[in-house]
Amino acid sequence: MIQTVAVTIQPKSGLVRAIGRWSLVALTVNSVIGSGVFGLPGTVAGLLGKRSILAVLVAGAAIGVIMVCFAEVASQFSEAGGPYLYARSVFGRAVGLVVGWTFYLSQSAAPAANANLFVIYLQEFWPAAKASRVVILSILIGLLALINILGVRQGTRVSNVFTIAKLLPLLMVVLAGAAVTIFRPVSMGVAGPADGNVWWKAMVLLVFAYGGFETALVPLGEAKNPKRDVGFALMISLLACVAVYVLVQWVVVGVLGNGAATDRPLAEVARHTMGNRGAALVALGALVSVYGYLSAKLLSMPRTTFALAEGGDLPSPFAWVSRRFHTPWLSILIYAATVWGLSLAGNFAWNVTLSAVARLFYYAVVCAALIALRRGRPGATRFQVPGGPILAVLGILMCIGMAWQVDLSQSRILAVTLGAALLNWAWARWLRPAKA
Repeated sequence: MIQTVAVTIQPKSGLVRAIGRWSLVALTVNSVIGSGVFGLPGTVAGLLGKRSILAVLVAGAAIGVIMVCFAEVASQFSEAGGPYLYARSVFGRAVGLVVGWTFYLSQSAAPAANANLFVIYLQEFWPAAKASRVVILSILIGLLALINILGVRQGTRVSNVFTIAKLLPLLMVVLAGAAVTIFRPVSMGVAGPADGNVWWKAMVLLVFAYGGFETALVPLGEAKNPKRDVGFALMISLLACVAVYVLVQWVVVGVLGNGAATDRPLAEVARHTMGNRGAALVALGALVSVYGYLSAKLLSMPRTTFALAEGGDLPSPFAWVSRRFHTPWLSILIYAATVWGLSLAGNFAWNVTLSAVARLFYYAVVCAALIALRRGRPGATRFQVPGGPILAVLGILMCIGMAWQVDLSQSRILAVTLGAALLNWAWARWLRPAKA
């Protein structure tokens, strides 16, 4: 039986503990449901056909294994930092910095991809948006940075609002599509290749779609009761996201059939069931979804550099907290600038690839941290998962299996990031040796 043990939290950083249980759920859902639900169903259908519905369920179970490992590990920490904090505490500064850099890379490239997707969908209503791409991206990212600098409460309100707003058009598509699909039952046993490599490729895409939940764990230094709420938030969020993705994939395959392999599958479902106006509403929903996704990232990810600075691995200004708003304003600005730069440097596909390559590494490290913590801190209070070490090993093996699908060019990008992390470690060790 899973056990949650309450503890007393002692704030140390000056950050306000304003993120409650349901705000953490909303933040997690926003971090997961982004571009994937509006673009990837068509890509996965192109790989597996009707079997893509089963693939969505399998991927949900796979990410669930990794998610429960995150939940147990995260429940033993109350500070900001996420995977970086866990790796540094368990395996030391070098591994912590490698995880910190790969995590930051992945979670910068993902919103950069979404920002590009925002411009793509905006062209449905404003064809000249492509020509104004730089201006649009600057306003989009800059506005969210300002909102989060003004205060974490403002940031969570934006996250909550967009979680609700984005689910409404998805519900509309599912209901309209189900009205058609329910009379044409979809079999998962025919159509689509059965080659193992194709399944692995589909799993990588779907893990990207399900990924992002880990960013909601980064601002635990501002959560009201992280050790009580983290497991609840992750499990509720997982169930919600699996339900949304399965329903969407079922509707896409059922309504579009052989035409499911399209770049904008939900818009096409709406066009088939509700006409052009329905397609426009779904496009609007995509814009809302992407904006909400970005709001979640701008709330949570700046806390990574904040944590690195608190640990002495980055210069102290990265940990500066606004006296007026009690937010890490410099880290927010730096993260916003990084996302903005990546969004201009590459397109949607380039940034998705960059994000997916980095993610598998730190997923495996956190799974390994569960095993190490069980052995090193057997009496620690935690959100304890039955069979945790077995699930952790399974999670590591899944990450390795999916990493084999990464091509050489993607591996080179990750290698550069790992090299930069090790240089950062050497600099930090020389300038400020880690305490024993």
